[in-house]
Amino acid sequence: MKVLFICNQNQNRSKTAEELFKGRFKTKSAGLFNEKPVTARQLSWADIIIVMEDFQREEIAKRFPEQYIQKKIISLGIRDVYGYNQPELISLLKSKINGLA
Repeated sequence: MKVLFICNQNQNRSKTAEELFKGRFKTKSAGLFNEKPVTARQLSWADIIIVMEDFQREEIAKRFPEQYIQKKIISLGIRDVYGYNQPELISLLKSKINGLA
C-alpha cells in the first residue's frame, strides 16, 4: 500500500512518519505550507493519505478537489508540537497507525 503522510512543513511529523513506516508501506511525505507544497501528482500516487490535523484535510479539499473526492484521507489528530524523530512523536504515530489497522 502506498501511503502519503502530510503535515504543515514536512519537517517533523510527516517526515518522521514516512521513515517510521517505510518498512510496512511504500511511503512518501509532503507539506502544505513549505517551499515545495504537496502536488496533485503526489496525491494521485497514494492509495491512502494521512494528515496530522483535520484542517490539513480541509486544505487538500480546497486545493485539490478532484483528488480529494477520489482518496481516503485520514486525520491522526497530532498537533504540531513535536520535533523530528522525537520519542513521544514516534510512540504516538505507532499507536495511531496500529489503531487504524
